[in-house]
Amino acid sequence: MLIITALAISKAKHAGFPTPGSSSCLVHGGRFDVPLDAGQAGIAATIAGVAAHHSLPVRAITIAYAAALQESDLQNLPYGDRDSVGVFQQRPSAGWGSRHKLLDPIYATTRFFAALAAVPRYLRLPVYQAAQAVQHSADGRAYRQYAPQGAAMASGFSGRQPHAVWCWYSGPIRGRSRLSAAETELRRTFGRLAIRHAGEPLAEVGVRTPAARWAVAAWLVSHASMFRLRRVTCQGYQWTAAHGRKGWTAMPRSARQSAARLGVAFG
Repeated sequence: MLIITALAISKAKHAGFPTPGSSSCLVHGGRFDVPLDAGQAGIAATIAGVAAHHSLPVRAITIAYAAALQESDLQNLPYGDRDSVGVFQQRPSAGWGSRHKLLDPIYATTRFFAALAAVPRYLRLPVYQAAQAVQHSADGRAYRQYAPQGAAMASGFSGRQPHAVWCWYSGPIRGRSRLSAAETELRRTFGRLAIRHAGEPLAEVGVRTPAARWAVAAWLVSHASMFRLRRVTCQGYQWTAAHGRKGWTAMPRSARQSAARLGVAFG
């Protein structure tokens, strides 16, 4: 098991960091960093958001990541073994839902977590055993290799570790920000959120806990290109698409107090 864990850490730590001209994201973990492409990060943020919606612990997110990394490499695949599709490679013929629904990561994740919550004492099981109890894979031990990477990602995307997720994009984000579309998808993912316009183009998300704020911020940053978002602020830190590779930077002291009142702002 020590060998498998070491290999997983090495894979996450050294796996093909993208070139400066590419679009990518980084999760700054406590023990090692995890590079992801923007699509993977968007799905990872969605999984964490659905977990927040259902008040699930970080351990549940880790289990979901281990399953999704093994099954699809965190991609929403329109194909798979037999009739398997989606992030978790769920099969319509096995009762998971229609193919159309399973290709919606929010629906697929909701179904995964519902099945996980039905596993007796799943939080006490090793990650790979909990994942296997949901997935019923041919070889459940394959999930074991992704437990360290899943834990590092879960810490960042859940917001437990602040300003730990950031992205950068290959070209400038052009066009008017799609704030309404971003608001709709945020609520689909996280459930009921208090969102209001705080200037143009700027929207504010009211979130109570620091971890929940950073989970929303990670979702916004990883979906910035899709919704043409140029900046996100959270708890005195700011991310901008123009300087995405720098990650989150502390805002000037004069702006921190007003930014803190805004909660998570984006536009």
